[in-house]
Amino acid sequence: MARLLGTPSLWPTAVRQVKRLAAPGWWRRWPFLPLPSSEYLEFRMITQYGDAAHRPEVADVVNYLRWCREWDRAAPTV
Repeated sequence: MARLLGTPSLWPTAVRQVKRLAAPGWWRRWPFLPLPSSEYLEFRMITQYGDAAHRPEVADVVNYLRWCREWDRAAPTV
């Protein structure tokens, strides 16, 4: 997490991804945070690490956010 905090250029991308990945109706369910669904997180951990219980590694999260930022920059605007 400190690595992400030390990379302010990725903060807007992180906020965008939180909004994009938040489970529908997140504000109605405990813990009242805009988190992705547990099914989505399980799928991502299995596809990334081969284990649903694996915790995301900080370097992978930072690389993912960099990829998202570049993807957003390359996407045509409508």
